[in-house]
Amino acid sequence: MERKAFAYRRALSSLVAVLALVVSACGGATGGGPAKTGADIIIGEALAATGQDAKEGGLTKQGVDLWLDWINNKQGGITVAGVKHKVQVIYKDDQSKPDQSASLDQQLITESKAQFLLGPYGTSATATAAAIAEKNQIPMVEGEGAATSIFSHSYKYVFGTITAATEYLKGVVDMAATVNPKPTKIAILSANDAFSLEVTKSLADYAPTKGFQVVFNQQYPNGSTNLSGLVSQAKATSPDILMNSGHLAEAIAISKAAKQLSLDAKMFAYTVGPSTPDFVTALGADSNYVVSPSQWTPVVKYKPQFFYSNQDYVAQYQKLFNTQEQPDYHVAGGTSAPLALEKAIENANSLDPNKVRDALAKLDMTVFFGEIAFNSAGQNTKKPMVVEQIQGGKHVTVFPADIANAKLQYPTPAWGSR
Repeated sequence: MERKAFAYRRALSSLVAVLALVVSACGGATGGGPAKTGADIIIGEALAATGQDAKEGGLTKQGVDLWLDWINNKQGGITVAGVKHKVQVIYKDDQSKPDQSASLDQQLITESKAQFLLGPYGTSATATAAAIAEKNQIPMVEGEGAATSIFSHSYKYVFGTITAATEYLKGVVDMAATVNPKPTKIAILSANDAFSLEVTKSLADYAPTKGFQVVFNQQYPNGSTNLSGLVSQAKATSPDILMNSGHLAEAIAISKAAKQLSLDAKMFAYTVGPSTPDFVTALGADSNYVVSPSQWTPVVKYKPQFFYSNQDYVAQYQKLFNTQEQPDYHVAGGTSAPLALEKAIENANSLDPNKVRDALAKLDMTVFFGEIAFNSAGQNTKKPMVVEQIQGGKHVTVFPADIANAKLQYPTPAWGSR
């Protein structure tokens, strides 16, 4: 009897073991068990939450958070060597101070153990952050610093996804050359930060090649909002086009001064500012007719290899942030940087910073934001700019013609007849 019981227990034990092997081979009782998971990937980002760049910094953060939601909640993390790693992004407020960006990035690397970095908002802050990334040999991808000066130091660990500052206003000039009556005289106002000055120099060199005369070209301190005197000087030259190379607060101040002084140019074109919802909120109907270059708009026609389409990107933005506003190019730039980093990590199949750095250097991909590929200096030279105009309080794309969803409203009516 004892021998029969022993044989029964032995047979039952063997059956249980076989069943366990079968279940294990199938990935669990349901046939699709959980994928292997590893430690979270830590990414650091010093980004303006206060100070003069707080609005642009907030938009950039929205772009990163939209990607973070997608990679963690919809993809389950970044896959490396068959293991899924969710991502943590640790933010630090650089208070719109470039030196703070550098010290905070060093803290993120040393104290928070950040394995990779995302860049801050703005050229000056990005330049200081880039030096820290290079010093620590930590890959940094940024989507908000456009000046080529960032990439003039032979850095190996710094990569920018956006079109260079030198290209910002060229599209506006190209568009202005096609209208009738053709404008001929351009007045330029420029903040004295590195990005704005680079835009201005390129504009002043390029405009004459398209038949324009630069009749005024003056600088003001970065962050200035008392610009009536400079606008008055520009008015005295009777410009057909008033252009500003600066940021949101300055663009609002210049537009208010132009109205107050009745500077009736045929076209008003500003770099950073008009694309943000705040420009329209601050100026109301006075924001209409203003044109601006843009890194991205919801109507561009790129065919993404992965991630959201343009339409889905806008829809997800509105859902995630509970808004009817469309994302502007700062948001899209904020998303483009971690997308490039994600793809490089996957291509490297490693979290080793040197292998990821090498994968970034070889990257060539198209996403909703456009083509992202880096030259030997780490700058994206493959993505063009587009031109927007505010019409009826809404942003529309007016140039180039093959992607435009509206016609340019030109010339701008005089202030007194609007």
